[in-house]
Amino acid sequence: MALHLIKLCVGADSIDDLREWVAEKSLTAMAAGLEPHSSHVTRMAPKRAAELLDGGSLYWIIKGQVAARQKLLDLSISTGGDGISRCKLILGPEVIETVPAPRRPFQGWRYLDAASAPRDLSEAGSDLGAMPEDLKRELAELGLL
Repeated sequence: MALHLIKLCVGADSIDDLREWVAEKSLTAMAAGLEPHSSHVTRMAPKRAAELLDGGSLYWIIKGQVAARQKLLDLSISTGGDGISRCKLILGPEVIETVPAPRRPFQGWRYLDAASAPRDLSEAGSDLGAMPEDLKRELAELGLL
């Protein structure tokens, strides 16, 4: 079973905001002659990198609910000019919407085992994808989704 990361998506108010950010980062990478991907820099490097890179994803929490995920492609650790070590999470270009799942805020990232990870919305039923994001959020808060 794959191991995942979960993190707050600071600055995004919706999945569409996240998709726009990812598309912009992917275009920037392609313009530089790289594979289309986005990345996220974090202070702490995961110790269980091998498990994460064996099919893991980064699950994003938007407005208090797990809402989407991106496949984790690679990790890159570097030291900046300030002498502080940082970890760059290299993420796939596709933002995959998940069944909304409420989560409390926390700092940084956490490990998320595969059994606790929300299902992809495409696996939950075809009608859910067309439903407005706010309605899906409310149904999830009520435990109906």
